[in-house]
Amino acid sequence: MKIPPATSAFWPWLRRSVTAVAALLCVWLLACYSLFTNPPVFDADYVAGVQADAVVVLAGDSSERLPVGQELVAAELAPVLVMSNTDTPGNVDADKLCRRPAHVSRVCFEPDPRTTRGEARALARLAADRGWDTMIVVTSDYHALRAFTNLSQCSTSTLIMVPSEPDHGLLGWLPRFVEESAALAATHLRPVCANRI
Repeated sequence: MKIPPATSAFWPWLRRSVTAVAALLCVWLLACYSLFTNPPVFDADYVAGVQADAVVVLAGDSSERLPVGQELVAAELAPVLVMSNTDTPGNVDADKLCRRPAHVSRVCFEPDPRTTRGEARALARLAADRGWDTMIVVTSDYHALRAFTNLSQCSTSTLIMVPSEPDHGLLGWLPRFVEESAALAATHLRPVCANRI
């Protein structure tokens, strides 16, 4: 029995389509690996010699991020520890510290909305009000490029990104890649701040 021409053309088309999708997936994975596991916004040598106005710990996994921020303040790289207070499950350690009596070396702010975009606007206002020219910003390595992009759209302050390094395991990175690449694209398509604060 002869295969109809339409059917015989289907298999080469399917093979080309699967090959194209596989190639695009590989390019996306390589880009994500480059942008989110070792983002191009860190400079460890520069951080060691900087004197900043504040160390900022962004909301998220505060059990991983907060110790890094506290170490930077203890090393006297900045006189103030700034924390995002969100009352969310992942931010328990920072939220607990924010409930302590006020102290000159500790500043807490509540972003609205409770997202990186909300943090960018709130931090830009805080930096402008307090005259902060340089901020060291601590966040997870996978989140650093998006956080830097959001913050730099809103603030004129110099931003020095410092990573905390979560242990996701191989399969844990895939959801992060999806979330961060989508959110980073949204940041470029719809900037957080039309004008810097």
